[in-house]
Amino acid sequence: MVLPSIKSTERSFDMRNISEKKRIVIKLGTSTIAHKTGKLNIRRMTNLVRVISDLHNSGREIILVSSGAVGLGAGKLGLPEKPKETKMKQAVAAIGQCELMHVYDDMFEKYSVTVAQILLTKTIINNPNHCENFKNTIESLVGMDVIPIVNENDTIAIDELELEIGENDSLSALVAELSGADLLLILSDIDALYDDDPRLNPDAQPISYVEKITPEIEGMAGGAGTSLGTGGMSTKINAAKIATSAGIDMVIMNGRDPEKLYDLFEDKEIGTVFKAIN
Repeated sequence: MVLPSIKSTERSFDMRNISEKKRIVIKLGTSTIAHKTGKLNIRRMTNLVRVISDLHNSGREIILVSSGAVGLGAGKLGLPEKPKETKMKQAVAAIGQCELMHVYDDMFEKYSVTVAQILLTKTIINNPNHCENFKNTIESLVGMDVIPIVNENDTIAIDELELEIGENDSLSALVAELSGADLLLILSDIDALYDDDPRLNPDAQPISYVEKITPEIEGMAGGAGTSLGTGGMSTKINAAKIATSAGIDMVIMNGRDPEKLYDLFEDKEIGTVFKAIN
């Protein structure tokens, strides 16, 4: 049964206009760029950077929001798992942030693409003057054909580390809003929004198009503490609420195969599209 807030496959395909989007915020989750060990997934990152560089060369304005600093930092230090103590997470994030930007700079340089780093905090986002500075910086960088890479400043701000304001899903939605993006694209280890947890229900069906985020849609994502809760689909639904309320379409898709980004930007049915509120 199709819920009232969900469009059928035929109609959802007709209403996709991803190919027309120009300014795109792409959020890369830790599971997309790193192995479970915390160390870089070299093959996937190589393909991601190649495809993103190609999309950039086609005239699209790309802004990245990247997770992975804590994971890469832990991997570089050879830690068996991410530290649990906040101050240790901050220290590991400082190490990982260097590693992360070194990787991005080195990989994008192979395609003659320049990248820049922007670190945000909750204080910056909540300060109108600072927000204006962020917007100006984004405009200047994009105008110079540079790809900004945004992350929360985990060495200073501990909101994300202590799970108080969410995570980089919500941050990416705020970045999309502040930068005037046309599309927010969240790459994760999740194929799409399903009508039930596909890990528990083999008959769960993917939903290709969501016109409105209703309580039913939020219920599909699960609540905090569930298998699809914090750090999973529920944070992505929250990001969708922020983005769509700002008039920005959002797509959730799996980052496992970067080549599928080409299909997405040819308006083929990939992942779940959340329609902007006009």
